[in-house]
Amino acid sequence: MNRSNLDSRDAVRQQVERLLRKKGDLGPLADDESLIVGRRLSSVDVLHVVSFLEERFGADFSRGFDQDELDTINDILALIATTGG
Repeated sequence: MNRSNLDSRDAVRQQVERLLRKKGDLGPLADDESLIVGRRLSSVDVLHVVSFLEERFGADFSRGFDQDELDTINDILALIATTGG
């Protein structure tokens, strides 16, 4: 994995962990762990993630998005790669 991908992964993980901490969720987080289906993040949290992705990576969600595409760290990274991030 190249440095840019590692930086992206670190940035996404930090954002998600920040949201989880605000909710009092201090448990471990695996890159393939369900965040939405597993109810660790709410729909409001997802909007914060989307806003972060738009600002940090230039991701374009103007046509909308499917929450399922943001369910894991790995899903988020794949979405960045396909939305211009």
